[in-house]
Amino acid sequence: MDFTRRETFGIAAAVSVIVGGGRLARGAENDGAVASLSKQGMHCNIVTVPDMVQLDITGPFEVLARTPGWTVDLVAATMDPVRTDRGLRLLPSATRETAKPCDIIVVPGGTGIDAAMLDPAWIAFVQHQAATAKYVFGVCTGSLLLGAAGLLRGRRAGGHWQARDLLTQFGATVSNDRMTRDGNLYTAGGVTSGIDMALRVVGDLAGDEVAMKIQLAMEYDPEPPFKGGTPYTSPEPVVQAVLADTKKRRLKREEQVALAAARMREAN
Repeated sequence: MDFTRRETFGIAAAVSVIVGGGRLARGAENDGAVASLSKQGMHCNIVTVPDMVQLDITGPFEVLARTPGWTVDLVAATMDPVRTDRGLRLLPSATRETAKPCDIIVVPGGTGIDAAMLDPAWIAFVQHQAATAKYVFGVCTGSLLLGAAGLLRGRRAGGHWQARDLLTQFGATVSNDRMTRDGNLYTAGGVTSGIDMALRVVGDLAGDEVAMKIQLAMEYDPEPPFKGGTPYTSPEPVVQAVLADTKKRRLKREEQVALAAARMREAN
């Protein structure tokens, strides 16, 4: 009898339950922990502001925090819980004042970033952290804050499909790719692409085997139920409906980006 690769693994997993139940139980306890193969430990600071998209934060966090020897802080203005755009509240582990220098600064997206790119305190924090960080990682519209901080001039960068065209105002060359790397700058497309790019970051810095083990431990093998997910693959009526639903937000974002870009030019 012939079996597919997925069925073969299913049979092997079932046998392991029968023969090696103790080993399986211990594996479940550490939730797929990966043996340490990291080339070096990394500390990551994730910018955390109100009204961000939670998956922009929690997706990369899940990957980065699983990497052996790496540490991750959620950095907010205060230690109070931070409400994301859909109501999930996150507990910061550091403030702008107490945050350690980082090897990787991560800037997620969401409407909260539109406000943060006009906040001098966040601009100063991102600039200060990026000055000594080895790598910069933007997710979704997080690239707008990177742009407002002057970090995208002359660089190739991407972001959410409804906002990345605005990056030109910060001197960036726009990429429409799901994942874009320009030197030490990593920028991901919208929301879910943060998981993909976090795996790429881990692969580049800790080794492909570490990243592949994390991907397997998370069982990250997306099979969306519908064709689409990008403006290039979605039916045109769906694209137009999403654009119509977000028209007001887009107009406001255009104003905020124009102001942030003007401030950036004045500061330089």
